[in-house]
Amino acid sequence: MNAIKMLAVWNTVRRMTIELETSLGGARRDDWRSEFRRGVAACIPILLGVVPGALVLGAQAAQKGLALGEVPLMTGLNFAGGSEFAAIQLWTSPPHIALIGFITFLVNSRHLLMGAALAPYLQHLPKRKVFPALFLMCDESWALSLADARRRAARGKSASEDPAFSLPYFIGCGLCLYLAWVAFTTLGAVLGPLLGDAEAYGFNLAFPAIFLVLLRGMWTGFRAARPWLVALVVAALTYLFVPGAWYVAAGALSGLAAAWVLAGDASSSNRP
Repeated sequence: MNAIKMLAVWNTVRRMTIELETSLGGARRDDWRSEFRRGVAACIPILLGVVPGALVLGAQAAQKGLALGEVPLMTGLNFAGGSEFAAIQLWTSPPHIALIGFITFLVNSRHLLMGAALAPYLQHLPKRKVFPALFLMCDESWALSLADARRRAARGKSASEDPAFSLPYFIGCGLCLYLAWVAFTTLGAVLGPLLGDAEAYGFNLAFPAIFLVLLRGMWTGFRAARPWLVALVVAALTYLFVPGAWYVAAGALSGLAAAWVLAGDASSSNRP
C-alpha cells in the first residue's frame, strides 16, 4: 500500500512533466529540458546539506518505531523537513494524531510567506500547471527559484515573451530535492540501528548551514530584508516565551504583515 501511494505521487509529477513537454515544440521543448537540467545542477550543491539531515530524520524515525515502508511514505507525502522533525519528536505509540497534525500545520505555516513572495512571478502560468508543481516547493527549491526569477527579472525578462520565473527550473530543483530527500530518509531508517544517535555526528548542523547560504544568495539589501527581520525577531521572542511551535506561525504571519505595511508605505511615499 505504501508503494502504491508513493507511485501515485511520482506518476502525478511525471504526467505534469510530460504534459509540459508535449505542449511545447521544437526549440521550446529543448529550452524546457535545458532549464530543467539547470535547476537540477543548481540544487546539487544544496544536497550536501540535505543528505545529512535526511539521514538524521530517517534514523530518528526508525528509533521511534516507524516501519521501513512508513518513512518514505511520511517524507514523500509531506515533503517538509521541519514539520517532519517536529512530528518525529512528538511520536508515541499510539501516536497523538491530532497533536501531530496541528503542530505540522503550525510548522508548515511558513509556506504562507513563501507562497506570497512567489505569487507575483506565477501570474502568467495556468493554475493547472502551477498547483501540481507547487507540491515540490520546499525551502530550498523556493529560495533557489525565487532568487533565479529576480535575477532574470533584473535582466529585463518580459512576462509575456520570456517570463522571469522558470517553471522547468523550479521543477528541476524540486524534483531533485524530493527524490534525494525520500531516498536518504529511507536509507537513514535502514542505517538507524547502526548509527545510534545520529545527531552526535553533527549532521543536525547541516540545515542551518543551508539556510545561511540561501539567505546570502537572496540578499538584495537591508530595505528588502525588513519583513524577514521582523519575522525573525517575532519568531525568536515567541520561541523564548511561548511553549510549543507557535513561533513558526508567529514569524510567518508577522513577516506577511510587515511586508504588507512596508509595501504600503513605499507606494505612498512614491506618490507625487
